[in-house]
Amino acid sequence: MPWVTFINEKTRIEVTAGVSILEAARSAGLVLETPCGGRGTCGKCGVKIARPEQLAHISSGGHAVSGTGANRDFVPACQSCIHGDIEVQIQDYAEANRSLRILTAGEDFSCPNSPYITKRPAGAYTEVYGGGRFLGKEPGNTPGLIYGAAIDIGTTTIVSSLVDLATGEKIAAASRLNPQAAYAQDVLSRILFCRTDKGLETLHGIFIEALTAMISAMAAEAGVRTEHIYELVYSGNTAMLHLACGIDPLSLGQYPFTPRLWGGNQIPAGGLGISGFGCVYIPPIISAYVGADITAGILVSRLDEVPGTTVFIDVGTNGELVLARNGRLAAASTAAGPAFEGMNISCGMRASRGALESFRINADGECSYQVIGGGETGEQGEAGEVLGICGSGLLDITGELVRTGVIGASGRFSGREQEGGALHKRLGTKDGKNAFFITPKVCLTQQDVRQLQLAKGAIRAGIETLLAHFHISAADVDTVRIAGAFGYHLNEESLINTGLLPPAFRGKVEFAGNTSLSGAAAFLLNTGLREKMERLVKNVDTVDLAKDPRFETFFIRYLDFDPEESAGDGLTSPIVKNHNSREVVQRPELPDN
Repeated sequence: MPWVTFINEKTRIEVTAGVSILEAARSAGLVLETPCGGRGTCGKCGVKIARPEQLAHISSGGHAVSGTGANRDFVPACQSCIHGDIEVQIQDYAEANRSLRILTAGEDFSCPNSPYITKRPAGAYTEVYGGGRFLGKEPGNTPGLIYGAAIDIGTTTIVSSLVDLATGEKIAAASRLNPQAAYAQDVLSRILFCRTDKGLETLHGIFIEALTAMISAMAAEAGVRTEHIYELVYSGNTAMLHLACGIDPLSLGQYPFTPRLWGGNQIPAGGLGISGFGCVYIPPIISAYVGADITAGILVSRLDEVPGTTVFIDVGTNGELVLARNGRLAAASTAAGPAFEGMNISCGMRASRGALESFRINADGECSYQVIGGGETGEQGEAGEVLGICGSGLLDITGELVRTGVIGASGRFSGREQEGGALHKRLGTKDGKNAFFITPKVCLTQQDVRQLQLAKGAIRAGIETLLAHFHISAADVDTVRIAGAFGYHLNEESLINTGLLPPAFRGKVEFAGNTSLSGAAAFLLNTGLREKMERLVKNVDTVDLAKDPRFETFFIRYLDFDPEESAGDGLTSPIVKNHNSREVVQRPELPDN
């Protein structure tokens, strides 16, 4: 039987001949990022075979690995089967966590301090109550030592705040990459992963392990004992909440898409595999694909109270949308796919050190950009090495190329650039496809543009469908609120230049930050808000995009960057089935060149 040595981790295991490097890594308890769930489609699980002669000891399905360039020592772990002894170098996952840019702040929300957990001195003991019900007593005089934690469980990241329930003060914070992303990138992929042997057990277990470490780190930072943390509030999309609670999410992936968890309840922490805490509150869920994170966003943005018309958008792999008009709310969800996380982009990467995060083209055609951890870079100097492109950079680059005419309305590289000009010299090919080069190693390809078109087309179609639901136009909207960690790093012009937002939204866009986390903190501090939102979600109109024929029409139309200019060019081929996060669909095939 072959031996596999993981050099970075100083781990060596014996495996059965024919298993993949990915399977070997997981057997050794190591994390390899496989956004596509190990199906060989994302190209992100590249590992280096330390000794070139050992390449003869593996067989591969021939799938390309993103970012390997001419280095043939890199192979896709999920497709590389082991037949002899090998030595492997894999990505330092801990370093990825350290350098990942994660937003921990959301819009402030002030509310009276009336927490679920309270304490009362009783002689030599202190009694602990939950919702006025006696829970138990602890030795000593500890009424002032009463804490809770707000947990935002994102598809990509987990963010938490430690809150002093006596004062309402946030006293510590922690964040990290959601370890589930190493097994499957998006919601649907994780639901499918749960169908595998021990899939649910794996995803739930690694979440609890990460959460426990984050809670311990916050407690240490604040000088708090973990036994004085009595309640957690989970906020996240519906699928993430199922996984966090160890509940099989399979019903979310098949008709009629019914959650097994609806929220508005508390669960004993011990029943979720969490030790040292009292209970976990799950905020009310709106639908299978509009989760408690959006309930929290509605609360923090006061969408049920503000006059006029507001569009609330949480941009990510699963775009969740709310339209509020004078107190009436409608919500929908649409799958944008992993493009905004850089996971199906040729030079894509997460928002960590070395990622290009913003990009501009000036009047002379010269380019400037910012790199996370490296400052601003221009034509004449490198302030930081560009390792790849994250989601905000992808939108900026594409938006600027559309604005300057390098990319036409249909999404093709247009060929309008003057030969010898500043932009023309950046055009070339990669793997036989047209590309725009930011550096000699990092570029935007025609296929990358197509992936962005599909993602932004889905979100724009969702917006237009909600507007149609209220029989209003984009011009009738007063405010547009972009929520979420990814959305916070976007800019209005790129959103409009790419067509993700309609031009009528210009000047109306606000960035609210992590409203899922700030809403979870509000639920911790005020039980009255729980009751209010439990009533409110029952009156939200849920617009089922899978059944709304308008969505198909809008999606086809808004694949283009300028629907009016490209009308009738033959590129808007019929969609086979409605694109919605609730089902696997076929999207239009767009020309690559």
